[in-house]
Amino acid sequence: MQLLQGAIKTSISDDICARELLDTVPMGMRVIRRHMRRHRSGLTVPQFRTLCYLTSAPGTSLSAVADFVGLSLPAMSRLVDGLVDKGLMERRPCSDDRRQVRLSITPPGEAAITEARQLAQAQLAEAVAALTHEQRAALIGTMTLLRDIFALDLAVSDDGT
Repeated sequence: MQLLQGAIKTSISDDICARELLDTVPMGMRVIRRHMRRHRSGLTVPQFRTLCYLTSAPGTSLSAVADFVGLSLPAMSRLVDGLVDKGLMERRPCSDDRRQVRLSITPPGEAAITEARQLAQAQLAEAVAALTHEQRAALIGTMTLLRDIFALDLAVSDDGT
């Protein structure tokens, strides 16, 4: 048995790991998005995604959010106007370049996102409740490893390298 485990460990290639990521992560994201969308406090999906993005990137530009959400700048500007009108986010002029604005989420916007995350997390907890302690520990270890890999990749790409 020990010999078989060693053979399995050495036969796992980078390509197999990459294929498993490509097959599994999108499926997991669909489930997470479905749970988040059920609790989006009357917001449209693009509005909700905008607020989610701003929680991790406060003070970001309109063009960065538009790129993330997948909208044109004029459409993103209209969406932001609606969120500002609802008091869920604010727009401030950039101190370096007055032509640009910086976007940030307000406390009511944070509350809406926090509530949706808590409800989605509760539903995900139900999904993993049947796992053994060892399986949950392995899942947490894998998620930590993926977070480190993806954070490094994002940091490198954000630096323009």
